Parts: sequence; C-alpha cells; structure tokens
Amino acid sequence: MNLARLNHILIPDSFTGREQLRRTRVARWSRPLTYLYLRLTARGRALFVLTFIVGGFGLAVESTQVYVLFSLLAGLCLAVVLAGRPFALSDVVIEVTCPRRVALGEVQQFAVSLTNNGSSRHRAVVVEGPFLPWDGAWRGQPAVVDLLEPGAATTVICPGRFTNRGEHHLDPFTAAALLPLGLSSGRRVSSNPARFLVVPPIATVARLALPIARRHQPGGVAQASKTGESMDLLGIRPYRPGDPPRDLHARSWARHGIPIVREYQEEYFSRVGVVVDTDPRHTDPRRLEAALSLGAGIVAHLSAGERLIDVLVVGEEVHPLTLGRSLGFLDQALDLLACVQPSTPLDAARLSHRLAPFLGRLSAAVLVALTWDDERAAFADNLRRQGVACHTVVVRSPRAAPGPAAGPGWTAVPVEAIERRESLWL
Repeated sequence: MNLARLNHILIPDSFTGREQLRRTRVARWSRPLTYLYLRLTARGRALFVLTFIVGGFGLAVESTQVYVLFSLLAGLCLAVVLAGRPFALSDVVIEVTCPRRVALGEVQQFAVSLTNNGSSRHRAVVVEGPFLPWDGAWRGQPAVVDLLEPGAATTVICPGRFTNRGEHHLDPFTAAALLPLGLSSGRRVSSNPARFLVVPPIATVARLALPIARRHQPGGVAQASKTGESMDLLGIRPYRPGDPPRDLHARSWARHGIPIVREYQEEYFSRVGVVVDTDPRHTDPRRLEAALSLGAGIVAHLSAGERLIDVLVVGEEVHPLTLGRSLGFLDQALDLLACVQPSTPLDAARLSHRLAPFLGRLSAAVLVALTWDDERAAFADNLRRQGVACHTVVVRSPRAAPGPAAGPGWTAVPVEAIERRESLWL
C-alpha cells in the first residue's frame, strides 16, 4: 500500500482539480483560517497552540492567575497578525523557472527570481515552495533573502525530489518578509505555476548487439549530401575495363603507376523499432520502472549511433518516431515513456497487426519484456518471419531466483543492475 499517496487522497493531483477545490463552498468559508495559517511561521503557529493551552488552564480565574499569562500571549498573537501591513512586499515580482524534464528520483532545481521594482528595502524575505503532490518532497529549508534593495534582483534555488513519473503542475511559489521575532510574515506575493515532466532515468547501455538484417534504403536520409541515389566512398582499387573515366583518381594513379579508380557503394542504414512490455500480469512498480528506464537507455544508445529509431511501442500504443543521425530528439521518446501506465496483457497477434505498417522498412526490433513465455516468443518469431531481426531483453524480477543469464532468443537483465546504473552489455 502506498501510504504517501493515501495521505493525499483528498487532494487532486492535477492543477485544474485543485483550482476547482479552492472554489468550493467549504474552501471559501475556510479562507480566513487558511490566510492566518499561511501568515504565521512555524514558530508563530507554536505560539498560537501554546496560547490556547494556557487559556484552558486559566479558565478558573478565581483560583489561579494563569489568565494573566494567557492575556499576554493573546496580545502578542494579535500584534503579530495585525502588524503585517508595513512588511508587505509591494512592487516585488516573483518568477519561477525549472527544467522542462527531470529524471525520476533526481533533484529538480526551481530557480525563483525576486525583482524589487519599488523604492522600499525589504529584509528577511522567505521564499517557499507550494504544497507538493504525494510523490514530492522539498530538500532543505526554505530559502531566505537577507536584503532586497530597491531596483535589485536576486535568484534563489529551491530543490525538490519527485518519485512518480508523469506531468507535474505545481501551485505558485510565494515570498514574504518576516516580521521581527520571526512569528509571522507580511502579505505574500505569488509566482507563476511550475510545470515539468518527470521522465524515466536513462539506463546505461554500453553495447547493444542487434542481429544483422539490414534493409536497403536507396537515397539515404533526407540530409544526404547528394541528390538522387546517395553514394558513400568505399575506397580505391585498380582500374577495370568498363569503369567510368570520371572515377579515375589521378593522385593514386601517379603514386602507384597504374590506373586507380574510386569505388562507391550506395548508402544504407538500419531502421529499428523499440517495443516496451507493460503487461500488468507480470509487472510490479520496480520492474515497470526498470523496463521503462531500460527502454530509454536503448533509445538513447541507438539514437547516438548510425541507426534510425522508426517506431516506439509502449504496451499497445504505437508511436511513429524518427530519431538518430541528427534527426529528432531523445526528448520525444522520454516524453512518451514518462506517462506510461500498465496496459492490457500482451497479445502477439494483435500487436503484430498494429506494427504491420512499419515492418516493411524495419531492419531490426528490440523487445524489452517483463517475462519470457510462449506469447512473447510468438511475437518475436512473427517479426523474424516478416524479415525483421528481433533482439529480446527480459527484465528479471528482484525476487526471482538466480538463473541463467540468457535463454533461447533472449537476454536477462536484473532490476538491480538497471537501478544501480551499471553498464549493460545487451
């Protein structure tokens, strides 16, 4: 049971849902108490609690003089609430920026900038982040700007960590100037909301041995240096009768004393498909995250080489892509993997049918599977019958008993190796 998520069960995950909750009748009635709570610091809230406790002991005014202490504490509480107007951050603008993507489990850096457009000097300005969703936690204490001069600007960093993939839309950040004694603060100013994606961490794939099953691609990629049939220089060789005279290489002819010609070959490349298994019958949170991380690592490894990633399949969702050879961006694949949830059980025939429009140009496919059974073996065999070489990598459960490193047609990778970011040789 996810206790952190259960603790936030009444709080909507989406920004729109939280806005709707704030417009409800109960939320409107509780605004004065919410305003008071936000005005007080942790020290000020402790003072209010102490005041109520002392007030309870001072009810018997005839037999004790505790009510005197209660009166003093209550007066102090009233003073710290009413004295906040001179400390309002008038003409102070707050903005927050953050990277568009952050890997699961890594620290997200929120850069909060404060600009004082007024003529007043502000001291002890506390910058606080919003209430985070169930998977988020702030790192460290709220940032404090000791002095904000008129016309000056400063930036502080608010680090946070998130443990759930997907889109995150946070409420605005706030800034407020502390009153003397540090019991409360002045009127707060709010920033724009922060929006970002938590994507799977990229596994370290050192080598991926894809079977050789290239399909000829006349003309190469769109950025080929020649029009028409793009040719690559293979080398030089002695002249043979019938060779075009334009291919003669004068310098090599002079060096060797015999006619030498350039030899060309038509450019070709491999188009690869990546299939990530999300079968709910064979997954648990750790294995699913490891499979998605491995899928991201395979995509990153392939896109950095001489292959094109033509299609990414997650569960039963088929996403056409064009990554690799300076085409497209890895972020496209990470955005798709960030929002994946367990899908329907893997059906070899149905998945092969959905992939049919792409099989004619694919040279190879990589299947990241959660287990190895007859259904997955049938899917791999069907790809091979279509002329697509298939390399299967099985993510092994951490609770599984140690077994052979590989089976017929597949390779096993332990979850722990992916989580520790070990170099994987697949």
